[in-house]
Parts: sequence; structure tokens; C-alpha cells
Amino acid sequence: MPRATEISDLVDPDDVPQPAVAVGLTVPTGTMDVGVHAHRKSELFLMVRGEMTCEASNALWVVPPQAALWIPGGTRHALKGRAPLEGCVVFVEPEVAAALPSECCAMAVSPLLRELLLRASELPVSYARDGAEARLVSVLLDELGAARASELRFAMPGDVRLRRLVAMMTGNPADRATRKEWARRVGVGERTLNRLVVQETGMSFGRWRQQLQVVLAVQWLERGASVQSVAMDLGYESASSFVTMFRKCLGMSPARYVAARGNVSGNVSGNVSGNVSG
Repeated sequence: MPRATEISDLVDPDDVPQPAVAVGLTVPTGTMDVGVHAHRKSELFLMVRGEMTCEASNALWVVPPQAALWIPGGTRHALKGRAPLEGCVVFVEPEVAAALPSECCAMAVSPLLRELLLRASELPVSYARDGAEARLVSVLLDELGAARASELRFAMPGDVRLRRLVAMMTGNPADRATRKEWARRVGVGERTLNRLVVQETGMSFGRWRQQLQVVLAVQWLERGASVQSVAMDLGYESASSFVTMFRKCLGMSPARYVAARGNVSGNVSGNVSGNVSG
């Protein structure tokens, strides 16, 4: 995906008459900031280097290296990232993706699916509808259909005060301020804060904040950070207390979770510039 200023120069993926089309994502410098938009086609982002955030369906996803995000067709979403970024995105016709999740979700990417995505991103946009290239895309779609969805997400509120609070919490994740102090910082009472969070996210303030910590923890762990450093960066007094929280939320230790996601590495061939917009 190019920088946001270049997007108007690209071909709309919805105009490409293929069941699926994949393109490389490369942002060597600067930032990526793609405002709220939607495609008729569904899309899967795979990050190889760097990290991207996506806000959609009243939730915020952090997409670190080794992770992928599924965005169903018609879903309004916004994307942000900071260079250097490398990865790829595949756009899929809705009828081809009918059996895939109907809402945004993180997706587990097998080594085979990863390699298929990267190889498909090297194909011309208008590849032949029969022959080796079409067969490769067909296998890619089979593997995508078998991919496992994850429930890992952070509920993003619409209330401007809560969105300001999210910015504060993500800006300093180690801040262990009390609920009363967080309420004061955004100019509401403690009871009002908890009521707003319940109304907007369906969970208590404590559970909501913990959800953000888990999302950030997974992001850092998959970048190679140690459990000890993640615990400290999140403001925990010890690694063991962080591990206890993580296991309670995700049902396994941080080490087991990262191992289960697999070890994805390597370079991405091709650049999206001049091909398809995100």
C-alpha cells in the first residue's frame, strides 16, 4: 500500500474482474493514513514487517508482523501505519468469500497460505483466468477458507471522551492510574466513566482496559519482545502477574500463544504503487 497521498493514482480493486487479486504492500518511508472507506470486495491484509492499525466495526485491531486481518466486503474501515511497512493484501470477490467471517477478525496464517499470498502478489493484476496463475489463486482461496479466525480485538468506542482515553492509554500503556484518575483526566465522574464504557463496549472499565493490554501484548510479543519487557511496558510489577492475566484472557501462556501463531518471516516482493489501492 502506498502513502495516502498516492492512493488516488491507483486502480480501484473493485474494478478488477478477477475472483481474487493480490498486491504487495511497501511503505519505505513516512506514514500510511487511509481514511474511512470501503470496498465491494473483501480483503485480507498480511503484515510481514512493521505494524498497522485498523478501525472497523466499532473495534480497533493492531496488526503486527506475522499477523493478518480479514475485512469483509462493504465494511467501512480506516488504516494507519508507520514506515517501514511490508506485507500484502488480497482482494476477494464476495461470492468467493461467502463462507468466510462476515465481520472483521484477525486470521491465523499458515506457512503455506503466507507463501501463496506473497507469490500471488507477484502476479499481474489481469492474470489469465486459466492456467498456472489461476490454479495458484484457486489454492490460495482454498487455504484462506481453511484459515482460523481469532477473537482478539479491542472494542473501540464512539464517544469522543472515551476515544481520547484510548489515545492516552495507548500512548502510555504502563500508566496504572485508577479508574477515578482516568475519569478525571477526561472530565467525567468515575461512575459516568464506567457507565459510558459499558454502554459503548458491553464490558466494565477494568475488563475493557485489560482487553487493550492483551492486544498490545500480542503485538509486542510477535515483534520478538520478551515476556519480562512486555510486563514492564504494561506496568506490571512482575512477569508472573502479567502471565497470569494473559493466560486468564487467552487460555494459554504468552510463549505458547506466540508459538501457536507460527514463525512468519521473509521479504515481500513487489510494490503496490501503480496497481491496486487499499
